[in-house]
Amino acid sequence: MIEQDGKVLVIDSGPDFRQQMLRENVKRLDALVFTHSHKDHTAGMDDIRAFNYFMQQPTEVYATEFTQQVLRREFSYIFEERNYPGIPELNFHTINYSEKFFAAGIELQPIRVLHHRLPVLGFRIGDFTYITDANMIPEEEKKKIYGTKILVLNALRREKHISHFTLEEAVSVANDFKAEKTYFTHISHQMGLHDEVNKELPEGIELAYDGLKFVVGG
Repeated sequence: MIEQDGKVLVIDSGPDFRQQMLRENVKRLDALVFTHSHKDHTAGMDDIRAFNYFMQQPTEVYATEFTQQVLRREFSYIFEERNYPGIPELNFHTINYSEKFFAAGIELQPIRVLHHRLPVLGFRIGDFTYITDANMIPEEEKKKIYGTKILVLNALRREKHISHFTLEEAVSVANDFKAEKTYFTHISHQMGLHDEVNKELPEGIELAYDGLKFVVGG
């Protein structure tokens, strides 16, 4: 979740989206931005209906054409001609890999990474870069990341994985960008205990955790 000037932007809506919004006492949702179409990043989209009700307006949803196609298929009831009262209300906006865009008044720079063979979007927002579900970042896309002060990057586990960075790979990537602070996310239970793993990591790099908050450019 990113908050700026009283507006709220959320990246992805996983299965526990509702729980996360309640935990953080989020009162509004101005934009929902998707990285890709996998269910662990989209399953909670139905729960935008509560924000539709309280804000009395549709939610602005940003995604690539491919992700939109998947959302239309998996949430088909939202897009039927005869809308049932109370279903989620949304407006789609198409993300172009190569173009910056604004959502909820916040400028986002898409970063195209690979999740095995599936293109996934990371995002740079000012001095903050968020990348999830990746095991390769093309050299051309790395140029968009250099200079980042806070980097959030996926690190699934220690063992090699077909579509995610391992802990060792994520450390190598983080060292390349030299952000002031790097947090690893999308961590599996196979990684080990949080505090023990943190002791192994280089200075400026640590595992993220639920409820982590930080200020960018403040």
